[in-house]
This record gives sequence, structure tokens and C-alpha cells, in this order.
Amino acid sequence: MREQKVLPREFEFYFPELDNMVLVQCGEDGSVTIRFTKDNISEKRKIFFVHHLAAEGFIPDPYEWFSGSTMGPMSVRWIKDFSWVKIPEKVTRRSNHFMKLLLAGACLFWLAMMRVVIVSGAPHAAASSRKAPCTLACSVRAESLVEDAVLDHLLPDNR
Repeated sequence: MREQKVLPREFEFYFPELDNMVLVQCGEDGSVTIRFTKDNISEKRKIFFVHHLAAEGFIPDPYEWFSGSTMGPMSVRWIKDFSWVKIPEKVTRRSNHFMKLLLAGACLFWLAMMRVVIVSGAPHAAASSRKAPCTLACSVRAESLVEDAVLDHLLPDNR
């Protein structure tokens, strides 16, 4: 009877509530290395995760009795590492295309707004500066008329 050699296996998991990607590597000698992208997994959850992996057959069965120790034959190496995460080329191309269109649109919008400011803003500023003395005189005169009307209204009626 020939002995079947176990090949190294890798399994990827994602925890959406923690926003964490996990890569489980099981070596030929039964060693287990777990790589994760964020260090937000508690010790209790790590032990439970190892028990679950062993129960589902992803790693060798003796790890069902894993106690969290880092020494001995059943040690699990936990490594915070995101170098194994690969972004698909299609996603990269799509995001680059979107960003180029967004930047071009923002530039066109900026140019349109600058045109509005330059074209409509310059004559308005010149016209308002020419009318400033008249506007000031008219507003002072109007205020005095309003004050006179208010005072006339407040005087007692002597009929």
C-alpha cells in the first residue's frame, strides 16, 4: 500500500463583521499558518476558528482540541500580513477608468465655473462700483424719509 502525500493547502475566508480576510495554510507536516489582514480577532475567537477549521476538515483533526498554546506540536502561527491579497486586474482597470472619467468631469466642471465667474463677474463688479455713490446717497435719503414718516405716525392726533 502506497502512502499518499498530503499537499500543502490554502483556504481563504472573509469575516464581514470584522472586515478581515484570512488565509489558512496547512503544510505537509501538519503545521498551520493563519495570515490575516487586520489584527482585530480576539484570542477566544481565534481558538474557536481553529476548532471550526478542524471540525470542517480544512486542517488536521487533532486541532479540534487546540487550546491556544504557541508551543508544542499543535501550534498555530498567526501572522498579520496582507501581501497575499491580490486585486484582480479587471477591478484595477475598472477603477482606473472610473477615476479618469471622474477627474475629467471635475476639470470640465471647474472650467465651466471659472468661465461663469470671469464672464459674468467682471461687468457686474464694474457696474456696481460706478453706482456706489448714487446708491449710497439714495439709501441715506430713503432712510431719512422713512424716519420722518415713522415720527409723523407716532405723533398724537390733536383734532
